[in-house]
Amino acid sequence: MNNIVAIVGRPNVGKSTFFNRLIQRREAIVDSVSGVTRDRNYGKSEWNGKEFSVIDTGGYIKGSDDIFEAEIRRQVELAIDEADAIIFMVDVEEGITPMDAEVAKLLRKVTKPILIAVNKVDNAMREKDAIEFYNLGLGEYFTIAGMNGSGTGELLDKLVEVLPELPDAVEEEEPLPRFCVVGRPNAGKSSFINALIGEDRFVVTDIAGTTRDAIDTRYNRFGFEFNLVDTAGIRRKAKVKEDLEFYSVMRSVRAIEHSDVCILMIDATRGFEGQDQSIFWLAEKNRKGIVILVNKWDLVEKDTMSTRDYEAKIRKELEPFTDVPILFVSALTKQRLLKALETAVEVFENRKQRISTSKFNETMLPIIERTPPPALKGKYVKIKYCMQLPTPTPQFVFFANLPQYVKDPYKRFLENQLRQIYNFTGVPIDIYFRQK
Repeated sequence: MNNIVAIVGRPNVGKSTFFNRLIQRREAIVDSVSGVTRDRNYGKSEWNGKEFSVIDTGGYIKGSDDIFEAEIRRQVELAIDEADAIIFMVDVEEGITPMDAEVAKLLRKVTKPILIAVNKVDNAMREKDAIEFYNLGLGEYFTIAGMNGSGTGELLDKLVEVLPELPDAVEEEEPLPRFCVVGRPNAGKSSFINALIGEDRFVVTDIAGTTRDAIDTRYNRFGFEFNLVDTAGIRRKAKVKEDLEFYSVMRSVRAIEHSDVCILMIDATRGFEGQDQSIFWLAEKNRKGIVILVNKWDLVEKDTMSTRDYEAKIRKELEPFTDVPILFVSALTKQRLLKALETAVEVFENRKQRISTSKFNETMLPIIERTPPPALKGKYVKIKYCMQLPTPTPQFVFFANLPQYVKDPYKRFLENQLRQIYNFTGVPIDIYFRQK
């Protein structure tokens, strides 16, 4: 499980540039992930061997330049509640603005580690100007230039030093699978769990955000045993009418990172909204198994929209990762709830399946021979050998003479073939090409 670091500050101080720098540092090590990254506000970073999740609060504000201070205040409050450390970014060119002072006032009440990053300091003159930020009353500051990265090393050294130690996960003989139920507020997550458990373990109300923290329930019925996690909705103080995307995503981060399968509940009466998509891509990016449940199906006028049309519409939004189970359920009438659980168990099994190297070569090499990668600049790519990597999630490597010439469309072709032959429904797959 990772620490969460939130980057806060008013608009246009360079939060996103700095955020991208942190994320790229991580992705340069790992490998670029196929498919489009839809969600620019969350990522993982690593420094000095310590991994942490980063949230850029800035990307969530929607509105014009005169952004409402109330919106920023809410984001800072949420970051204070949810993050383990906070980077407060300010801009040396503009000095301390009233909005910076307002954010600092909120942060002074907090006991969590807070680091001030004074951005756009790219010469000695500005280094002197930065001294005024001592007046924020938050202690020492770090001068950085987000564009070229100078100064970020010292800031990150300090960050990993002050991040709290996380408790080690308790090792069980064979840890139980963790299924987390995620979704926008009021999609029916707690009702779903109550219906399964057959007792009102969670308070269910119509106020979005009654569930305050992720709660674990050990579930053992009908031959299934696993931990069922009801993720936090949103604290009541975030007004229901306002745009809640930032809050539900931030709340879901921890639960998703720490689970095996995510059961994403969407409200049939509202459709598959931007917020649902953000949570979906968050689970996909973390390589978790995914099951989508369209809840409250009993409330939808069936003549206007059949399950087939509704499903097609959702799959269109999920491209290129469309091999995901979608079930239509009702937590109220308990319709198809056990089917939903069975599907989650199947996805869990799919995610941990291992294919022997000989069998994998036997099935994939003839396909590659029939449909080789397109030649590029007159060079022909030859793939001679492939295998599944011994990783916790399905990853496959293909050894080729010219791996750099294999483009994304061909990777997707191979992924589709793989999915047709082996059952990886609901599970993101990584495909790599390496020099043989």
